[in-house]
Amino acid sequence: MPEKNGDKPHRFINEKIVRQPLSRRQIVRCILLTAFCGVLFGVLAAVCFVAAKPLAEHYLGQEAAEETSLTIPKDEPETTTAPVETTVAATSAPKETEPIGEVVRTEMEKYQYSVDDLNAMYTSLRAVAAGVDKGVVAVHSIQHQVDWFDNPIETTGQYAGVLIAKTRLEALILTPEQAIESADSIEVAFHDGTVVPGKIKQRDTVAGMAVVSVELSQLTPEQTKKLTQIELGNSYSVKQGDMVIAIGGPAGVIHSTDYGFISYVVRSVQTVDGIARVLYSDVRGSAEVGTFLINTSGQLIGWVTDEYDKDGVCNMTAVASISDYKGVLQDLTNGIAAPYFGIRGQEVSAAMAESGLPQGIYVVDCIADSPAYNAGIQPGDIITWINGSKTSTMKDFQNQVESLKPGDKVNVAVQRNGKDSYKEIEYPVTIGER
Repeated sequence: MPEKNGDKPHRFINEKIVRQPLSRRQIVRCILLTAFCGVLFGVLAAVCFVAAKPLAEHYLGQEAAEETSLTIPKDEPETTTAPVETTVAATSAPKETEPIGEVVRTEMEKYQYSVDDLNAMYTSLRAVAAGVDKGVVAVHSIQHQVDWFDNPIETTGQYAGVLIAKTRLEALILTPEQAIESADSIEVAFHDGTVVPGKIKQRDTVAGMAVVSVELSQLTPEQTKKLTQIELGNSYSVKQGDMVIAIGGPAGVIHSTDYGFISYVVRSVQTVDGIARVLYSDVRGSAEVGTFLINTSGQLIGWVTDEYDKDGVCNMTAVASISDYKGVLQDLTNGIAAPYFGIRGQEVSAAMAESGLPQGIYVVDCIADSPAYNAGIQPGDIITWINGSKTSTMKDFQNQVESLKPGDKVNVAVQRNGKDSYKEIEYPVTIGER
């Protein structure tokens, strides 16, 4: 039988609950609640940051600073060592002994040196030179120019450098200032042939040297391990007659070497803002390419300079003593410009004091356009104190200047010879950079 109401299924009523629209009051309340939560989150985040900052700086910042900041200890000029006292037991009778110097001299006179002995000595020197040469690099100074037809050209100059320091992040290379003077970009070639980009860390136009850095992230761990750092020696201990080795570019070619002796040591040479020693040697040296002097222990004791042979009359190679520049090197390796005052001076000697000159630093020369020159200091002035600290010796003055930073403002008192007597004048000097 057919169904009464047909075959269509029954449909029930579908209902959908629709949320009532928010009122304006509710909307405003939601906005205010959201804003309040945002402000509360910001305040809590700021409080947490302030509370955690000292701890983060202590454990992380300090660690980073220690790993990237370098300290180069300064050397003290040689001092006389007190003789060691020896005691002899009362029960033992003293024995007559021949002075050790006489024994050595006698035995050396008896010994007949041969060519083999000479070869053995130079073999040892070659071994030292070969080991240190691994720390010599080639610094490529690249300049980008255009020719007459606007075609781009690239010129490259090559200079020797030595790896003097290494941090967790970078390798630091000492090289002549000419290597970076006009460079648009720099590349560094290590002993194993690896070539990577370099950056100018800092320069010193007075000393004529610069520091170039290479990021260690550009090298593989194996290459980083093979980097050879040259130890900085104490040039104050260098004496006349010492044997030395020239590395870098003594022959005008990078990775060349030469052997020789210290012929003469000149102390207390007037330099800009201090005094220094100059070592004269019979080794060949090219200041332009870069030549560095090491002792027989493989330590760096100086670099060849033309600063003391402006007239070209010296037939020896002049070498700047590294111990006098370790304060400057510390600034350069940390990317800090070395302070610059701008005078050459000397201490007022006893003879000068007897003639009526006040105690202090006699200004022999004031470098044109230097901070001292621009402040009004003149040759013939006598500097007596800086910022209230007495200045009696050139070492005092040098240490005072090295303790300053470029941009520092200091008060300098000078005694200037007037019509009848010396008169004190105070000058404000803004320290520059070398």
